[in-house]
Amino acid sequence: MRTTLGPLDAAGRIPAIQQTRVASFLLSVHGAEMRLLSIALAAPTFGAREIEVHAQICRELEILSLLTRATSWQPDPWLLWSLWRWEMAWLPQPVAGVSGVAQGPAIDAAAFGYALHTAIRPAALLPEQVPLTDPFAAAVRRIEFESSRIVQAQIRYLKSQELAPARDAIAAAVDRRHQQMRELWNELLAGLGVAQES
Repeated sequence: MRTTLGPLDAAGRIPAIQQTRVASFLLSVHGAEMRLLSIALAAPTFGAREIEVHAQICRELEILSLLTRATSWQPDPWLLWSLWRWEMAWLPQPVAGVSGVAQGPAIDAAAFGYALHTAIRPAALLPEQVPLTDPFAAAVRRIEFESSRIVQAQIRYLKSQELAPARDAIAAAVDRRHQQMRELWNELLAGLGVAQES
């Protein structure tokens, strides 16, 4: 197994089938994060935390738009089954031990986002020889850059004083989402003949 995507095609680009599958997964998972954040934003209060969530939603939307435009798409029947499986995995999950109606979805969204932005590292899959001007490679690098910014906000929220009584529940939610995401991501990569280094 390789540790990067490729081999590059005649034009020096990541093959379209690999772009299609990786982009489809990323669109699915980032779209789910945007939906989870939107649910968390539906709380009746609006303060500093909600402003940060709104900013994260906008960043996720930018990622979705950028990836949709930058990918060389190819029809792939394999995605018909995979997309359903991914979307079912991304559904909101209750956070055990959290009684607040608004707190549960917010914790789940932050746990999901933390797992997404730490477990899924698409830029690490790019071969060194892929041109810097390649649209798909540039989009994937941009996603990695945005992920490092987004994850900081999620860490601040998950470690905030207001959530101190729910530390064990938060740790369990993060672990569950992280394991779920790594399993599906590694399965996708194995189907492409790629093993991402931990």
